[in-house]
Amino acid sequence: MKRGKKYIEKASGRDRVTLNTPLTAIKWAKENSFTKFDESIDLSINLGVDPKKADQIVRGTIVLPNGTGKTPKILVFAQGEKATEAKDAGADYVGGEELVEKVAGGWLDFDICISTPDMMKSVGKLGKVLGPRKLMPNPKSGTVTMEISKAVSDIKKGRLEFRTDKYGVIHSTIGRVSFDLKALAENYSALIDAITKAKPSAAKGKYIKAIYVSTTMGPSMKIDVTKSIESEMAEVA
Repeated sequence: MKRGKKYIEKASGRDRVTLNTPLTAIKWAKENSFTKFDESIDLSINLGVDPKKADQIVRGTIVLPNGTGKTPKILVFAQGEKATEAKDAGADYVGGEELVEKVAGGWLDFDICISTPDMMKSVGKLGKVLGPRKLMPNPKSGTVTMEISKAVSDIKKGRLEFRTDKYGVIHSTIGRVSFDLKALAENYSALIDAITKAKPSAAKGKYIKAIYVSTTMGPSMKIDVTKSIESEMAEVA
């Protein structure tokens, strides 16, 4: 991939030898953002798991303490009282069979999909449309539920779903460049804690092997996985 002049300039200014503490690396990424838009601060977390084995897939959800900095468009498949509940909670799009047909026709102007269990027979037909885009509602991620109001509210507050990709890596955001360091540190701490607690019992050896932080368009910096950000948080309190 060909890199731009600004990317190369920022990348050349990082220390590629020394492992950095979490706060140092996050601060570096934040200060070296070079775009005109409010980039996200992203983590790539390499785990010591074999994602080809079902019992070693790492997945879970978390509501970040300070949100993600982005308000997603939420679509809810529901009918009757649950549809009303979804609208009252702030869902952007709510509907039943007619909404299923609209999505089947190619409309995808939403970021997250939630469904009540009774709608899944119809929603299941959208597997080829929603599956590849990782939008398919799933009980494990809390997006197939009768607790519609809570699900919508949590997502609006900054709930994230994390999952290992085919290489055993979790890609997730901890906020935006505009966030202060304290907010980013708290979000980092919460995410790493959630991933640590989600360690499969079948995983052996070193679990968190490497963590990299970067902005949307910027170069990454490697974090020392043996260092806890909690010990640094007093610096930004």
